[in-house]
Amino acid sequence: MASSVITVAVTGAAGQIGYSILPLIASGEMLGHDQKIALRLLDIPQCVDKLRGVAMELEDCAYPLVTEIRFGGDPREMLRDVDVGIFVGGFPRKAGMERKELLTRNMNIFKEQGLALQEVGKESIKCLVVANPANTNALVLSHFAPKIPKKNFTAMTRLDHNRSLSQLAHKAGAHVTDVKNMIIWGNHSSTQYPDVNQGTIRGNPIRATINDDAWLNDAFISTVQKRGAAIIEARGLSSAFSAAWAAVNHVHDWVLGTKAGEWVSMGVMSTGLYGIAPEICYSYPCTCANGEWTIVEGLAIDDFSRGKMTTSQEELLAEKSEALENA
Repeated sequence: MASSVITVAVTGAAGQIGYSILPLIASGEMLGHDQKIALRLLDIPQCVDKLRGVAMELEDCAYPLVTEIRFGGDPREMLRDVDVGIFVGGFPRKAGMERKELLTRNMNIFKEQGLALQEVGKESIKCLVVANPANTNALVLSHFAPKIPKKNFTAMTRLDHNRSLSQLAHKAGAHVTDVKNMIIWGNHSSTQYPDVNQGTIRGNPIRATINDDAWLNDAFISTVQKRGAAIIEARGLSSAFSAAWAAVNHVHDWVLGTKAGEWVSMGVMSTGLYGIAPEICYSYPCTCANGEWTIVEGLAIDDFSRGKMTTSQEELLAEKSEALENA
C-alpha cells in the first residue's frame, strides 16, 4: 500500500458531476488502487445538507482506500492543505444569459476559491478546473492564487479528447484504443479544434485510414464541438458521468504518467508555444511523467489548423479580458 494519504477536494460535490466522480475517486480509478485518500467535499452553503447525504453514501460504500470524509461550504476549510483539487462547481449558463454575465458570475466564484488557495492551499496542489468556461475559470483561479505555480492549474479538455477518440474509432470501424495522438487545441467551447493530423489508427495516419477529408474537416469537427449541446438536447441534462470519467483520466495521467509514445489533451497555461498568446489557458497535446506535464513540441501546423487554433485563441483572449476587467 502507498505510505502516504493524498487529500482530494471536489467542489460542486453535491451536483451531478460530483455525484458521478466521487465513487471513481474513492475506488482508486484516479490515483491508483493502492493509494489511500482523504476526501474534502465543497459546495455552496445552501447545499450542505445534500453534501451530508453524499458523504453518508460514501461512508456506506466502505471504500477501503478512503481514510476520511469531510464536507462543508467554506472553501478555506475544504481547500486547506489539499493535494489535488477538482473544481466542478460553477454557475451554469441559463437561457438568455449573455456570455459576459456567465464569466462575471464565475469569476466571483473562482476569485473566492483562488483567494482561499492563496491563504490556506499547498503550493504543490494540482488543480483541475471542470466548471465552464473551464479554461478561463482556471486562469482566474490561478490569478488569485499567485503563490501556486501556474503549471499547477489546468482545465479539462479530456472530455473533448475522449469524444474525438470515440467518433474516429466508430468511423474507422476500430476500437478506441486503436486511436492515438489526436489533439484538442484551444478552448473547451465551440471554437475548440480537434486535430487529427498527427494521429494514427492501428499505427497508420488517421487521414489515410479514414480517407475522407471532407468528413474530417467538417462533420467530425462540428460533432465534437457540439457534442455537449447534443447530449443536453437528448437527455435534458448536461454531461455528467462522461465528464467525471474524463476528469479522472486527466488527473490519473497527470499524476501517474501517460503511456510511452502517447499524448493527451490538457488545458494548460500557454508560454507562447506554437505561436499561441501567453498567459491564457489553452489546450495542447501533453505528455506527463513524475507528476508534471510537458507540451509536445515540434509538430507541423498547416494553414487550416493555424486558422482554427487562432480562432480559439482569440476567444480565450476576449474571455480573459472580460473576466478580469473588474478584478
